[in-house]
Amino acid sequence: MEEQLRLFKNEIFGRSSEKRHEPHPDQRPLFDGDDDHSAGDTQTGEDTVVIAAHSRKKRGRKALPEDLPRIDIIHDLSEEEKQCGCGQPKSCIGEEISEKLDYIPARLQVERHIRLKYTCKNCEGVEDDGPTVMIAPPPVQLIPKSNSTAGLLAHIAVSKFADGLPLYRQQKIFGRLGIDLPRAVMTKWMVQSALHCAGLIGLLQAEIRSGPLIYIDETPLQVLNEAGRDNTTKSYMWVYRGGPPDRPTLLYQYQRTRSGRVALEFLNDYHGYIQSDDFAGYDHLDQNPNIVHLGCWAHSRRKFIKVVKVRKKHRSKRDNPKSLADEALDYIGDLYQIEKEAQRRDLDAVQIYQLRQEKAKPLLDKFKDWLDTNQSLTPPKGLLGKAISYTLTNWKKLVIYIEDGRLRPDNNLVENAIRPFVVGRKNWLFAGSPDGAKASATFFSLIETAKANGLEPYAYLRYIFKKLPLAQTEQDLKDLLPHNIDLTTIAVNG
Repeated sequence: MEEQLRLFKNEIFGRSSEKRHEPHPDQRPLFDGDDDHSAGDTQTGEDTVVIAAHSRKKRGRKALPEDLPRIDIIHDLSEEEKQCGCGQPKSCIGEEISEKLDYIPARLQVERHIRLKYTCKNCEGVEDDGPTVMIAPPPVQLIPKSNSTAGLLAHIAVSKFADGLPLYRQQKIFGRLGIDLPRAVMTKWMVQSALHCAGLIGLLQAEIRSGPLIYIDETPLQVLNEAGRDNTTKSYMWVYRGGPPDRPTLLYQYQRTRSGRVALEFLNDYHGYIQSDDFAGYDHLDQNPNIVHLGCWAHSRRKFIKVVKVRKKHRSKRDNPKSLADEALDYIGDLYQIEKEAQRRDLDAVQIYQLRQEKAKPLLDKFKDWLDTNQSLTPPKGLLGKAISYTLTNWKKLVIYIEDGRLRPDNNLVENAIRPFVVGRKNWLFAGSPDGAKASATFFSLIETAKANGLEPYAYLRYIFKKLPLAQTEQDLKDLLPHNIDLTTIAVNG
């Protein structure tokens, strides 16, 4: 009960970070004079200390981006100050330049599309099969007969789904700019724009299902006006991340349920790896013989972190020797050090596999023996007992990652992809309708995939909103996927 109380207090008042704050092993105590290190170090003054070479970050203000436009403002001396006391004029010998960053508030402009009409004066009043008056065709646009442009639609979408700015706040911002733009109109625009992006979403699904690995996670979402359900009923936003590492794809899906059958239906006929947390709904994936289900070491580590957070604090470290939870975290930390080594050496998939077989596999065998030994010595209902039991229950799924160098030890990539949605949810709270929830899923899919591929979201959405009305074939749609666009050659305002 005391452990549960400390856990609840930590969740309310404690740090949310899961980093372990431990002193460096070479760091010596500052005030503890009776420490073993103190006596030995003061007995001799002739020891040589070798300090390894290191690099130091340059301090000071960072330079402003070179691609920003520059406006030169010349500060000169007055004519009297340019005159020397000897009577001769002073000569300019140089200049000092200091750059300051200015901000120009957003402004609106009106595009006037003028369609010229033509007629034949010679045929006036003469019966003819063809029209006597012709007019230039109207420009194609994403939402026909709307007074919105691709730039305005992209700005509204990015402001809400990338920056977490609800439409009612955007309405106030437009009001300060002198434009009355009701949020009901903006909501309609977002739903209609998302419908036109359905072809792109279908291609993103195909990209994810192409393998070899798909990360899955889900988070609650409140949706109003769902048929046959109360407004307080939980719905869910499912998130999938997959595709080749050099061209990642993220897909968000609105679903009314958290049942594992949602993922099973989406992954029908899929062959490859799946990585998720230990939610029981994902057990449905094990029914598919073509799917290999991986566990997540980050979730296992999180169980032991809870033990460290809620244990009693002691004034002296000698009175509080390393606990079993610390030992488990050391094992997991060593596993991640191997992954950092692979990243630092820039190893390919085959080399990562060999490194894991050489270093990670023996470490995992040792950790497994440690877990088996301490499980019988630990109360099963305590936090430490639950952490050990969780790790052993999922052990087969946790160790699969060493079988293929393309795999990762955790599901953090898709959890990071959920974070933008959660931040937005804290601001706009709920989706007003199922259509709105589907539109949210569409825009999060496009924006987060664009960001994962190094594209600026506003520039990408503005570009595809201009090109989508002209897309006639599947290849035209494929050319609009974030993986196939290099926006460095496309002007944002083009």
